[in-house]
Amino acid sequence: MAKEKNAARGQYGEVVSRLQQIVGSLEAGELTLEDSLDRFQEGITLVKQGEAILADAEKRIEQLLSEDGRTAPLKLGDAPAEPVKAAPAVTGRKAAPAPVPAPSAEDDDVPF
Repeated sequence: MAKEKNAARGQYGEVVSRLQQIVGSLEAGELTLEDSLDRFQEGITLVKQGEAILADAEKRIEQLLSEDGRTAPLKLGDAPAEPVKAAPAVTGRKAAPAPVPAPSAEDDDVPF
């Protein structure tokens, strides 16, 4: 299992490294059109390999989180609606009431 993790990590690093080389050679503008197309095609293949490696990693993370039973499956790209704020420190004074959020443009509900 540890060998698989290191292999995937190494493989992803190799993919990224090769993509960087390809981008550099394409940006240099010194390749023939045919060589540029070949490098571009190789780059597309590498991007797909990298996406597959990341998708596999995402599945493994979801599996680990679901086995734990504390967390819903991970959805990459989904950010929390609001940032998580730390609880205020208790000082013995009465806390001020929470502010009422302003209605958004999406609120079509009439409050009566």
